[in-house]
Amino acid sequence: MGGGGSVTGTSGGIPAGPPSHRPAVAVLLTLAALGCNRPDSNTVRLPENQPPRRSEDPPVAVNAASPVEYPPALFARGIEGKVILRLHVDEAGTVDPESTKVAESSGYPALDSAALAAVPRFRFAPALRNGTPVAATFMQPVHFRHPQAGGTTP
Repeated sequence: MGGGGSVTGTSGGIPAGPPSHRPAVAVLLTLAALGCNRPDSNTVRLPENQPPRRSEDPPVAVNAASPVEYPPALFARGIEGKVILRLHVDEAGTVDPESTKVAESSGYPALDSAALAAVPRFRFAPALRNGTPVAATFMQPVHFRHPQAGGTTP
């Protein structure tokens, strides 16, 4: 085999140098391979065969159907909106009605009132911290979407 050409096989087509440089190339490839096998001190490794765990999970609504009633007059006019409620649930997932507030209004008092009126019928699985039920305060959006409006709720 002469001076130029390409070495194929396990090397993946690395160009071969002149015969006098082959030992140097072999040494460099060996050092590069050894360097790749060395663990990097900046690399974080997850424990093997263990799914990642979340330390906190928010309350989860468990109502089969929405307990919120769309105000008939606004529904007839196709008015949509979003109300964000500030709620507090205890370790059992029960909403504390005294702590309920409108954190962000829809701009329509009737939609805000309908969202607040439904709070006693909301059912939640409690928040979890490290797998243990805990009390939590959180924001709960309530969307009023008209099926024929075709728009999106902000």
